[in-house]
Amino acid sequence: MKTLDLNPFFFPGGPVGCLLIHGGTGSPPEMRPMGEYLADKGLTVLGVRLAGHGTTPEDLARITWLDLVASAEEGLCRLQDCCERVVVAGLSMGGLITLYLAAHRSIAGAVAMSPPAYIKDWRLRLLPITRHFIKWHHSSGELDLTDPTGRERVFFYRRIPVIFGQQVNCLLREVRGSLARVKVPVLIMQGRCDRTIPADSAQILFDGLGTKDKEIVWWPNSGHAITVDSEREAVWARAYRFIAAHTKD
Repeated sequence: MKTLDLNPFFFPGGPVGCLLIHGGTGSPPEMRPMGEYLADKGLTVLGVRLAGHGTTPEDLARITWLDLVASAEEGLCRLQDCCERVVVAGLSMGGLITLYLAAHRSIAGAVAMSPPAYIKDWRLRLLPITRHFIKWHHSSGELDLTDPTGRERVFFYRRIPVIFGQQVNCLLREVRGSLARVKVPVLIMQGRCDRTIPADSAQILFDGLGTKDKEIVWWPNSGHAITVDSEREAVWARAYRFIAAHTKD
C-alpha cells in the first residue's frame, strides 16, 4: 500500500473555489482525488486538515468542536481571499461542518456528503461519567466500502479518544439547531450501503434546512466514504454539476 500524504492540499485555478473538509478521525487523502477532479474542471480547491487529525490520537483528545470549525473557517477565509465565489463540500463530520458554515458564513452553496443527523450510540449518554475512567475507544478498522480498494485512499485513527465523541455530539446539536438559518443551495448525498451513520440522516437534515434550493442524491452502491468508494467518480461529477450551476455569473 502506498504512503498517503496527510497534509492539506491546495490546487490553484479559476475564480470559483471549493473548500473540501474530510471526516472525523479521517484526513485529507479521502478528499484529495475529488479535489484533483474539481481542479481539472478549473476550480480553485483547498482541502483542509482539521485540528487534531492526521497527526496522533493524543492531538485529537485535546480539541473541541470549536477547534474543528475554526480549521474549516481558516480554509474558507483563504479561499475567499482569492476567489469570487466559494462552495463548501464535506464528508461525514466534514459534512456537518459544511452545514454549519452554510448557516453562519457567506458561501455560494454547500455539498454535505454522508453527514450524520444523530449518533446512534447509547454510550454517549454515559460519557459524563465514563470519560473519567475510559479514555480510548479502539476501532476494529472495518469499513463499509463496496470497493475494497477504497481503503488505499483513506487514513483514520484506530485509537480514538472517547471524549471526542462528546465534541462531535456538541457539533451535531449546533448544526441541528441552525439548519433553519441555511438559505444557500444545498446538495446532500448519502450511500445506500452506509452502515456508519443512521439511514435516515440525509432526510432529517434535508427537512430541517431553511433553503428551498435543496436536493438529496442517494448512491445505491456506496458505503459511508462516498468520495473514495465504488461510485466516487459519479459523486465527484454530481458535486461539480451542483457547483457549476450555483456559481454562474
